[in-house]
Amino acid sequence: MDKYGLYVPKLAPRKEYFAPGHRACVGCGEMLAVRQVCKALGRETIVINSTGCIEIVSSLFPQTTWEVPWMHTLFENAAAVASGVESAIKVMQRKGKYRDKKVNILAMGGDGATADIGLQALSGAFERGHDLLYVCFDNEAYMNTGIQRSSSTPYGAVTTTSPTGKKSIGQQTQKKNLPAIAVAHNIDYVATASPAYPFDLMDKVKKGVNTKGPAYIQVFSPCPTGWRSPGELSVALARLVVETGVFPLFEVVKGKYKMSMEFEKLRSIKDYMKPQGRFRHLTEDDIDTIQARVIEEYNKLKEKAYGQ
Repeated sequence: MDKYGLYVPKLAPRKEYFAPGHRACVGCGEMLAVRQVCKALGRETIVINSTGCIEIVSSLFPQTTWEVPWMHTLFENAAAVASGVESAIKVMQRKGKYRDKKVNILAMGGDGATADIGLQALSGAFERGHDLLYVCFDNEAYMNTGIQRSSSTPYGAVTTTSPTGKKSIGQQTQKKNLPAIAVAHNIDYVATASPAYPFDLMDKVKKGVNTKGPAYIQVFSPCPTGWRSPGELSVALARLVVETGVFPLFEVVKGKYKMSMEFEKLRSIKDYMKPQGRFRHLTEDDIDTIQARVIEEYNKLKEKAYGQ
């Protein structure tokens, strides 16, 4: 409401720091999420980007999508490089060789670069207490290198390295709970977000980057190519994954859980799975098993939020 009592709609910043013209697949939810993150951070940002889809589509020489300083690192070390950038800026500021102004240090990677290959570097950055924000864009597989499974691939999903067959349901392990691993490091801010809820996502990015010390945000990132889903449904899937409880939105501030969005009744996971080819082989019994686990995990999360 403004001073006259009139409703003023919330608007996102118009300036783009992740510019159009990149080479992402049509309907890529990950690039929509990157765009929202960059809008929230603004100009005073340095991005350290692991190898992956984001890096490949945004930096084909001699062109770039980035309107802020950007560095490409290896799959495994975005958090380590970001730690070095943060430390170097502190030293230069102490010596009067760098402007004494808040600079947002953003490290980013996909779920493979975060939950698998880069977990050791991420854990080290958390443990040392570097003042940076790490964002995992979670599309639930190694999409850039051929849609191979990662430890973030959900149970039952088909990838090129977790195929379905007479003796295989596809991915045979449960998705790694990376936000809980981040919380276990006793850092002050951990959150989940979805590009289908842009203002929630951007608010969390601002909270994360303004938290002193390390912060972690896991952003759900639909991938039409890897999921075999229509590109025009990416935002709908990013909403359905929240409404079904498969990917709940919450934040953890200094160890205290808070639900960002709740529903009187969760939608059936069939609504979320049906448009995706990676789940089409699942039987009714398989889906019922997955549904039961989703409800169990969702209730555990609510207990953390309300039982503290």
